[in-house]
Amino acid sequence: MAGEKPLAIVAGAGAGLGQALLARFESGGMVPVGLGRSRPDTCVGVFHEMDLSDPVAMSDCLSALIAAHGPPRIVVHNAAELVIAPFDKTTLADFQRTWASMVGALVVLGQSVLQPMVRGGGGALIVSGATASLRGGARFGAFASAKFALRGLTQSLAREYQPAGVHVAHVVLDGIIDTARSRDLHDMDPAKMMRTEDIAEAYWNLAHQPKSTWTHELDLRPASEAF
Repeated sequence: MAGEKPLAIVAGAGAGLGQALLARFESGGMVPVGLGRSRPDTCVGVFHEMDLSDPVAMSDCLSALIAAHGPPRIVVHNAAELVIAPFDKTTLADFQRTWASMVGALVVLGQSVLQPMVRGGGGALIVSGATASLRGGARFGAFASAKFALRGLTQSLAREYQPAGVHVAHVVLDGIIDTARSRDLHDMDPAKMMRTEDIAEAYWNLAHQPKSTWTHELDLRPASEAF
């Protein structure tokens, strides 16, 4: 595998941020591979269609990718399962599905890539967070509880794997990401939304920080967003 381009994996590589990340990694000279529930109409690099909450499918796919390309240099957990409902209308199954899709996916992803990354000399694992990672809103109980858990798990992984050379970071995306879907859902000026290519550039820079100045948590928001 000497001389081969380094591998970059995005779990949750749907249309929008996931594809923007893959495009940035490809332009940076990496082999971009996306994982997700459904293949976008326009897809960058190789895409593996799967349920990210399926531990067998995930671990088998990641093992095959590492065997073919070597340990990844950048891995992004970008999976999300959005449930918006009053608490008394949110079922336990809703909570379990949300946790499995986000927290369970990071568990399988981390257990599949972190040790190979350590043996391969390091790299970066970046987890996409949200405003709900910091504060739970009304009707967002399932989503916020999973995002809180992701943040805590990411902190634990950082403390365990950063001494071994893997940069583990959590990014709080505090705003509405500009996608076709979000434009349909929100009556908002797109100039006040977060551009996917700008977020992807921030992830790229985060993954290439020198070891003496690693950022663990980065918060990003448009200039118009109050905080």
